[in-house]
Parts: sequence; structure tokens; C-alpha cells
Amino acid sequence: MESALEAAIVEWHASVNDGDPERSARAVGDPVVVLGPKGAGPITPEQFAEWVGRSGIRLVPRSWHPISERLMVVEEDASWPGSEAPTRVATVFRVAGGKVTASLRLPDLASALDLASICREMAATE
Repeated sequence: MESALEAAIVEWHASVNDGDPERSARAVGDPVVVLGPKGAGPITPEQFAEWVGRSGIRLVPRSWHPISERLMVVEEDASWPGSEAPTRVATVFRVAGGKVTASLRLPDLASALDLASICREMAATE
């Protein structure tokens, strides 16, 4: 049985991979915290939808690593229009209220697992 955490992340991937800006905006919280090669910080669902439409990225999940009730690391194969081969990346996802509230993309699984562990420990001490 799929958890609420998994369901939100599955919907996030489906909306991004379909290139559907409206669906993507519905899949994320307001704001959603993002991290990627071009920066980090909170953005609105509309800004996230614009990125989905502009980037053309596809992220195919390869492995799932539960961290807590709200955190999951997903290792993915990323590809963009014109890319010759997928690039392996990993994303730290945080979910609340059935929506992805953070999507922190890192260059490899080890880095994502380290960051997720730090996030879990920070949340535990609030």
C-alpha cells in the first residue's frame, strides 16, 4: 500500500514528466523550497509550473529511500531536451498535506542522503 508521502512524490514526478504546468502547480505546496544547479529557495507553485514548462526535464525514479514520515530521497535518471544520455541525480523530497513542499536535487545519492539526514535531525529538534 502506497503511503501519503509516496503518493505525493509519485504525483510530482508524473506532473513534471508530463510537462503539465497546471498539474505541477497543484502537486506542490505554497511555497515549495527548491534546490538545483541554478539556485535554492522558496518559490510559488506558479513559478514551479513555469520551470516545468521551460526546462523540459524528465526525472525517472530508480530507487526510493525513506528517511522519515515526511522525507524521502529518490534516486533518478534526469534527462533534458537534447541530452544524449540520462544523468543520475537524487532528490530530497519533503511532503506535507499531500503536496511536495521541498524538492532538493543533488548530484548523487550519497549527498542527498546526507542532506536528508541533516533535515531530519533539524526537524526533530524543533
